[in-house]
Amino acid sequence: MRLSLFALLVVAPVFGADAKPVPLFDGKTLAGWEGDTVKTWKIEDGAITGGSLETVVPRNEFLCTTKTYENFELKVTFKLTGDKDKANAGVQFRTKRIPKHHEVIGYQADIGQNYWGALYDESRRKKVLAAPAKEMIEKLVKHGEWNEYTIRCEGTRVRLWLNGTLTVDYTEMDEKIERTGVIALQVHGGAKAKVAYKNITIEELPKK
Repeated sequence: MRLSLFALLVVAPVFGADAKPVPLFDGKTLAGWEGDTVKTWKIEDGAITGGSLETVVPRNEFLCTTKTYENFELKVTFKLTGDKDKANAGVQFRTKRIPKHHEVIGYQADIGQNYWGALYDESRRKKVLAAPAKEMIEKLVKHGEWNEYTIRCEGTRVRLWLNGTLTVDYTEMDEKIERTGVIALQVHGGAKAKVAYKNITIEELPKK
């Protein structure tokens, strides 16, 4: 049987067309995540929370997915409260735990202080890789309220959107930097601070 070119175009599947965002957090349990669920990470009002407004958070803590990802679009809604000048958190991606240590190594979409909307390299180069203008952040951030990150990784390209506005479009030039890893939620040590995360979804994208 012969098919016309039109018919072939209609019935031929498009790679990745059926990909849909899937939740990484069910709103009730920490299934699929690992970390300090005794002292640091809890579920409150349908959100994952970490830290304290009563006592100083002693050190950085991370709640990590048990699954690794490479190319994806991740969306996370979050709220940071506490000492505005010291409170800090972040969403890690393409990240790995450091063996026998509480720290992780990898990219972070930063939250708090002067780092809102910035791409930080946690425990590796230990510096901000790209950041938006301060004037942009002052217009975007809703302090003490819910904000949203969209994080999109495609090959060497990493983009961050804060509350729907593109803040980082970064191309990784170092070929040694790994492109796979876990997703992790951070609460930063050194301040009375509390962070909440919810509506966490990921859409995996084709390899590049």
